[in-house]
This record gives sequence, C-alpha cells and structure tokens, in this order.
Amino acid sequence: MPEPRELLRFAVVGLAAYGVTLLGDYSLKLTVFREKPVTALAIATIASTAFAYLLSRRWSFATRGGHGRLREATLFFAVNAGAVAVNLLPPLVSRYVLHLSVPHVGYLTQEIADFVAGMLLGTLAGTAFRWFGYRRWVFPSAPPVGVAEGDEAELLVERPPGARSGQRDGQVVEVP
Repeated sequence: MPEPRELLRFAVVGLAAYGVTLLGDYSLKLTVFREKPVTALAIATIASTAFAYLLSRRWSFATRGGHGRLREATLFFAVNAGAVAVNLLPPLVSRYVLHLSVPHVGYLTQEIADFVAGMLLGTLAGTAFRWFGYRRWVFPSAPPVGVAEGDEAELLVERPPGARSGQRDGQVVEVP
C-alpha cells in the first residue's frame, strides 16, 4: 500500500505536468502543428516529462532512491517513453482507426474526440503506467541499512508483555 503523502505528491506533480501538457498541446496544435495533432501532443508530453522529473526527484519521491542520479534519470525517461506510447494509443485509435477527424466528422466532434482520447484516456493510462514504473524501477524503496540490494532481510518487532498496539516500545530484531 503506497504512503498517502507520496501518492498525494505524485498526484500534485502529475496535475502540474498535466497543465504543462495541456498548455503545450493546444499551443502547438493551434499554431505550428495544425495538421499534426499527435505530434503536438507528443512534444507537449515530452516537455512535461522533464518538468515532472525535477519535481518527482525533489519532492514526490524524495525519500526513495537506491540508484545513482544518472541511472535514475535514465530509468525515469525510459518509463516515460513507455508512458508516452501508452498516452498516444487512444488518440491514434481515435484519429486513424475510428476516423474521428475532418472530413469524416465535424470539427467540433474531432476536437472533442481528440480531447477525450488524448487528454483524458491517454493521460489516465499513462499516469497509471508511470505510477507503477516509478515505484517499481525508478524510485524503489531503499533496502534496509546493512542489507545488500537483492538480499531480503526479515524484520520482526518483539513487543514486551502488556504493550498496546501503536506504542513504540518494541525492539526490532533481524531474523536470518
């Protein structure tokens, strides 16, 4: 079960990055990439990824680690490359499989389909992929002190007789 504070911070960073994606996507789509909406979304998503890495490393997952910064950044961008692919699947299906684009449908229908497919469904799927990837590969829980990575120590808390649940008077003992 994830720590609630970590999940909340991940959500805040994700919301801010979503804003960067939304602003970037529509800025590009309505100006220089009028004929290439998926390219506009891809560029906006990549820019927001760099933004998200900085906030994730410094705030969301500041208590996690276990990798050197270069390896961590490489893993972060690799997970996000996968998330970009996941994010682009719904708008690709919408535009090129379902043909929800002009001249097959009206302009308003096309824009609503793009928003639902790319900004809602794509972002939701990409976010779920990122949450899993960040916690599993990029920012894993650090191993306990004195335990080599890959070794799993089992910890047992012994409570003295009469101690109530929730009190911090137990003794931590490592079990081989």
